[in-house]
Amino acid sequence: MPAPKKYPDDLRERAVEMVFRLRAERGSSYGVVRAVAREVGVGDQSLRQWVKQADAERSGLARGGDPDRATSSRRIAELERENEQLRRSNSILRAAMVFFSRELDPRPPLS
Repeated sequence: MPAPKKYPDDLRERAVEMVFRLRAERGSSYGVVRAVAREVGVGDQSLRQWVKQADAERSGLARGGDPDRATSSRRIAELERENEQLRRSNSILRAAMVFFSRELDPRPPLS
């Protein structure tokens, strides 16, 4: 079983995007990872590893050379989470609809 993640995925993605943006602004990568890591509150080596992985995914070196595969699997996971959330919301709304339809029904209940 893999170890639990120390940092949430959205923090990782935001930090990696900050590194990419700062690299582009400066035109250099010197000191960028350390500066972003300090600002976000994560370890230098952790962020460096995330950036390395993101670079590999963007250049197509990860997962058999298909750059869209990593993006697609991440998108599928996001959509599955959203789908589950929508299913829960629909279930709650259905239960509320049944409750209120009984409350607002002018006919007396059958005994």
